[in-house]
Amino acid sequence: MTLPPRYQYGDGPIEINAGRRTVKVTVRNTGDRAVQVGSDYHFFEVNSALDFDRDTTLGMHLNIAAGTAVRFEPGGTHEVELCTYAGTGRLHGFSGLLNGSVRSHPARVEAVGRALRRGFLGAGQEGAGGAAGKAEPDRTEAKKSKKKGSH
Repeated sequence: MTLPPRYQYGDGPIEINAGRRTVKVTVRNTGDRAVQVGSDYHFFEVNSALDFDRDTTLGMHLNIAAGTAVRFEPGGTHEVELCTYAGTGRLHGFSGLLNGSVRSHPARVEAVGRALRRGFLGAGQEGAGGAAGKAEPDRTEAKKSKKKGSH
């Protein structure tokens, strides 16, 4: 009789995200609803009502076990630890702010600019490898508003 494959776990603790750069940030939920953020979500792009130094969090996610989350209650403040993503450093999707390499200075500058234009609290504070406050206007959004007759 052949036994099916199985996992055998050691007795010691399991270290996650070993060797990655980490940072702690204090986050305040300014909204009127609870916000839950999953372990692998690009923290820079989380709910726009969460107020924290976003620029510091470019290319980072919560330093918690995969499949878990942190909940931010309305009006509450919570300190979280973040870590850098492993792999190529290319992030796409989420809230559509970065969509490129976290190592690309122009992509980082554009991500901060998008966050500012879209009203994400905490964007444009010092951090982001010097990208804060240097965002260039999004020419596609300017063209759209010009066509509508507004400036």
